[in-house]
Amino acid sequence: MSSLKHVYYFQAGIGVLANAFLLLFFTFTIYRDHRPKPTDMATWHLAFVHIVMLFTVQDSLSANMFMSLNFPNDFKCKALLYMSRVMRGLSICTTCLLSIIQVITISPSTFFLTRFKHKLTNYVSHALFCFWSLNLSSNSIMIIYTVGHSNMTNLLSVSKYCSLSSVNSIIMELFFVLTLSQNVFFVGIMLLSSAYMVNLLSSHQKRSGYIHSINISPRISPAKRATHTVLLLVTFFVIIYCLDIIISSFSTMLWKYDPVVLDVQRLVGNVYATVSPLVLISSDKRIIGILQNVIDMISISKH
Repeated sequence: MSSLKHVYYFQAGIGVLANAFLLLFFTFTIYRDHRPKPTDMATWHLAFVHIVMLFTVQDSLSANMFMSLNFPNDFKCKALLYMSRVMRGLSICTTCLLSIIQVITISPSTFFLTRFKHKLTNYVSHALFCFWSLNLSSNSIMIIYTVGHSNMTNLLSVSKYCSLSSVNSIIMELFFVLTLSQNVFFVGIMLLSSAYMVNLLSSHQKRSGYIHSINISPRISPAKRATHTVLLLVTFFVIIYCLDIIISSFSTMLWKYDPVVLDVQRLVGNVYATVSPLVLISSDKRIIGILQNVIDMISISKH
């Protein structure tokens, strides 16, 4: 139990640091470039969402908030759990947006979405606004049914301090169907986008097959490298999402959260928020160049 919590805090620490670095880099990039890339805006937003998400599920942060903020426990629980659910929804939406952006970027001119390519940055801003509106409204039920721990019966513990009160079965089913439908919709678009990108890359590989017949090692183009990164993120996200939904559905059906199960669910739920910035950092040549320059400067200063 204790060792699991240590892993949990270590995971969250790595995730926050990596996402903070990514957030600062793309904040500077977007501020410096008058016409930032659509993927830069989406990645900046994803890093911000993951930082907030990692903080809102931390027991240590929750404890400090409960002691320092002079608000009723119910209010703190409602705000904390509502924000956590909204951030998880935004993580799904933004990852889906990254896959759509990459599809539009690498598609030939005959593709029906290519007409959006020239104004893609503006459309990304509109999409992010729609995502926020959707998730803020669809998770509003959490504000009604979240309560602080008390002696009431039929409470489902979702953290050390907060619970969900019993909900009318019809309302609970409607909320479950709405949330699941929303998530399945975005995950489905991710899978369709990934299948399209894989097919496009495969076709391009066949057309360029003659290059591999000679002793030349062709360099991977930036577009292909970015596509590989998005495919990796989407695949990893879908796997983690499926594990997360299995654990949470099982716990909800039992209407009981075991502390160990809760910690395991947090570990699984935060894996994507921790790993995704590391993947994005390692695949961005601009960031790699900056890190290499820093390493060179440090090595020179030592000599």
